[in-house]
Amino acid sequence: MGEKMINLTIDGVQLQVPEGTSVMSAAAGMGIEVPHLCFLKDINEISACKVCVVEVQGKSKLITACNSPVEEGMVVYTNSPKVRRVRKTNVELILSQHDCHCATCVRSRNCNLQQISNDLGILEVPFTEEVPETPWDHSFPLIRDSRKCIKCMRCVQICDKVQAMHVWDVQNTGSRTTVDVADNKTIDCTDCTLCGQCITHCPTGALRERDDTYKAFEALADPEKVTVVQVAPAVRTAWGEELGLNAEEASEGKMVAALKRIGFDYVFDTNFAADLTIMEEGNELLERLGNSRKYAWPMFTSCCPGWVSFVSKKYPEYLRNLSTAKSPQQMFGAMAKTYFAQKKGIDPNNICCISIMPCVSKKREASLSYMKSAGAGQDVDIVLTTREFVRMIRAEHINTRFLKEQAFDSPLGESTGAGVIFGVTGGHGGRTSDRICSSGRQESGSRCFPGSPGKRRQKRSRLHTGRSDLTYLYCQRTGQCGEADGGH
Repeated sequence: MGEKMINLTIDGVQLQVPEGTSVMSAAAGMGIEVPHLCFLKDINEISACKVCVVEVQGKSKLITACNSPVEEGMVVYTNSPKVRRVRKTNVELILSQHDCHCATCVRSRNCNLQQISNDLGILEVPFTEEVPETPWDHSFPLIRDSRKCIKCMRCVQICDKVQAMHVWDVQNTGSRTTVDVADNKTIDCTDCTLCGQCITHCPTGALRERDDTYKAFEALADPEKVTVVQVAPAVRTAWGEELGLNAEEASEGKMVAALKRIGFDYVFDTNFAADLTIMEEGNELLERLGNSRKYAWPMFTSCCPGWVSFVSKKYPEYLRNLSTAKSPQQMFGAMAKTYFAQKKGIDPNNICCISIMPCVSKKREASLSYMKSAGAGQDVDIVLTTREFVRMIRAEHINTRFLKEQAFDSPLGESTGAGVIFGVTGGHGGRTSDRICSSGRQESGSRCFPGSPGKRRQKRSRLHTGRSDLTYLYCQRTGQCGEADGGH
């Protein structure tokens, strides 16, 4: 039997959808967006915000579109006068417990709450404002501003259901209910890996990365400092999004030109260090294969600091399985303050090495006490996220559309290009396996199966070297790691 279809009408348009479809999904399928703040498909469908209310003909009460299934013959109005009135009141109530100083918020112009408030024409809040405030360690790479939290539960659900880290939880009851660090811990005492997923899914500015742009501007203004910046592969595909640039306008060359215009002395590609990582981890794997009884198996990559943090906190018994190679970021920092400094005749102590990375966890990695092998302070002095890079472009009033493309500087800007795939899930393992395949260790007729990195259902790839049959397993989220079994 085929799937049962339900007939209904939304805003005067008749349609058919499969049974079990939510009203919100049905409306979205015909191009009607029902405003919402807390909804995340299959993750957070609890209708906490009550912004997605819609009217159903024949019913006196409004229903929430995010978790109400369609019914046969249902007639829905997503923006009737009654809906707008109730929706506006619900948003006004949320704003009464929200810090509305949008001009000083990093999410201004990119905030769901701000957009919905503007669409509803809310110019003032008629309710008494009670904005809660809790202390926070602002030296930590992840910043939480309780004054901006709207209790949507997205951070709790994404951390529990996707990452399985359980860092956030609901605190208190009734009107004092709020979201905070679980078990009354401080954030630095939790298992937080700084994956950044809670920041990405927060609809307001309640969660953000620590802003380090002022440190970068200070270094740029110091005449004694030589500023060296490295850019991760994933940044080049994301930096233009917030600036409203299409793929052609947000080119790699214009990104380099923007960094030069900001004032960085040297602009390099982290792909150079990614090539080093491929070589180091590939050689280490070959060494382990040659002395398999000496090492713990399986071998884990050490490229991602969030992953390393996850292993150390959740599965410390597997620490010896991690590769001894540094991440590309840290390899680059060490190279910049040794090899590059020597080639250019620069005192390493005068080099300020700055990274632009897609990951908040890189901020913590760079500050680790043992990440200073070059003997000139931390190997990487400042780490900026893609969002911080965009804020620097705006602060400098740079119109990127008028920039002429420029190439990365040499020699640390040159690479094979293999490191680009590091920005895709499973790409790191794929490049390392390619290194094994080209190592000369495989016998005649051996074949390499790199798999399909980035595809959700593809978790394993096989590698045959003639002497060994290997499988590499990659996960898209920490919540999958506990499910990983065998394959090594």
